[in-house]
Order: sequence, then structure tokens, then C-alpha cells
Amino acid sequence: NTEKDFYQSLSQLATHYNINPIHTQPFGYPYNITLALWDTKEKLKNKVMDWEEIKLVQDSKKTFFTSEERHNTNSTLFYIPVVPLYRLLKNGKQKHSVQLLLSVCSYLYHSVNIPYYRQENSFLYYQYEMLKEWLLTDDSNEETSIYLSEFEQAEWIGDKMEQKIFNTANLTFFKKRLNSFKCTDVFERDCLKLAQEAYALLEQYPNESVFRNARPNEEKDEDEIENILTMDYYVSFYADGKGWLNENIIQCVNSELQEYGQIEEPSIIKHFDGSDITANNLDFE
Repeated sequence: NTEKDFYQSLSQLATHYNINPIHTQPFGYPYNITLALWDTKEKLKNKVMDWEEIKLVQDSKKTFFTSEERHNTNSTLFYIPVVPLYRLLKNGKQKHSVQLLLSVCSYLYHSVNIPYYRQENSFLYYQYEMLKEWLLTDDSNEETSIYLSEFEQAEWIGDKMEQKIFNTANLTFFKKRLNSFKCTDVFERDCLKLAQEAYALLEQYPNESVFRNARPNEEKDEDEIENILTMDYYVSFYADGKGWLNENIIQCVNSELQEYGQIEEPSIIKHFDGSDITANNLDFE
């Protein structure tokens, strides 16, 4: 029965991933299953970009494969700075580039659901507030007022830019801005390329959140849920990528994230037990 279930499940998996398993039945049980498992893993590793692992599961009814696809984020902080965009806006010489970038940010804010650091329920809001509190309670020196001014700037500009990014007119006129944009230098070409890629995502995945497939990298019991680093901790808008405040906020974030035992990443688990297989994949992520 195990052999029969195994090969039925393997056939379903091979069809789904469009791979050709080697013929292992003549080798006899259990070597045939061991050989087929090794061959299948090698083929999936070479063919499926975000493939993580396959498992052979045995429940009370049958034996079948499960396959996990996981997008490895490599301990990266995906933080999008808004202060440089504000400076560009005030420059006045890059009006059309700024409009394109505002459309990109609006898409990320509204459709992709990227958290914003000035929202009180966001992870980074808490980090900025903690750092500011530490600075205020520490002994003052000549540089304290300079550091506090960075906080004031990050807060004021952050609120100002959120108002602009929140404006859905940026999405309404996204395509028009793309079609009328004229490049005159390398920076504008980079802005156009970025905007084209974002707009392609918007058209193909109009209402997909970046957190749609977020799962921890190990199954955890309910009492262990608190020790999972969720995706909103490392994907967010933030203030600036330069200066004292940036260096210290990144240091605070890294110290905090080291305390977590598990990390949430985009992941899909498929069960090859004879039921319909989801066509879901990690292309969007």
C-alpha cells in the first residue's frame, strides 16, 4: 500500500512541476523509494526557483508527498526611505521623476500593504519611539540637540510624505505618467525602469499583499508563536538611509531581531494526496 500511494503521489507531483522521475520500481522496496526521493529532490532543486524541500507524509489513510516552496530573504531588511523622496520633491528640478516614484510608493503602500513607520501599530514606529526615549533620558551633550532634530525631521517629513503617498491619484495617473515620461539622464532612466517594473506588477497582481504567503520556517506550537519574527518587521517604509538616526535605528532593529527563534517568509506548502493542487506560486514575492 505504501508503494502504491508513493508512486501515485509522485506521479501527481511530477505532473504539477513538469519533471520526469527516473523509473525505480524494478529496484525493489525500500530502495526504489529512497532512489526516487533522491532523484525527485535533485530535479526540483534544479527546476523550481524557490523550492525548499519535499517530505513523505504518512497519515492514518495514505502515504503522500508534501512540497514546500519558500522565498529565502537572507536576513535582509527591505526598508524604503522617504526622506530622499521629500528632498527630491523640494528640489523642483525632477518633478516628473518624483511623480513616477510617488506612483510606485502609492502602489507599495495601498496594494502591496508595505507598513509605514509613522503608523503607531508598525514595528518601526515602536523602534523610533524607543530610541527617542533613550536619547531623552540619557545625559545631554552637544550632539543631543542635533540628534533630536533628526527625529523631528523624520517625524515631520514622514507624516508629510505619507499624505502624498496615500493620495490614490498617484495610482490613477500611474500609466499616464509612464507614457509621457521623457528620459534625459541616467537617474531618470533608473526611475523609469523602476516604475515600469512596479506598474507591471500592479497590472499582473492588482490586489496582492506582500504578506499573502507569510509563514514561519518551522511549524510552531501555539505557545511558541510569540517567538516568530514576522515579515512586517523587515519589510517597511522608513525615514532615511543615512545619518546618525539611520545607523542607530538599524542597530536597534538588528539587536531586536536576533532575539527571535523563527522567521516568517513567503512560503507555500502543497499536498500531493490526490486532491486538487493550488496553482499558487511565489512569482509575485
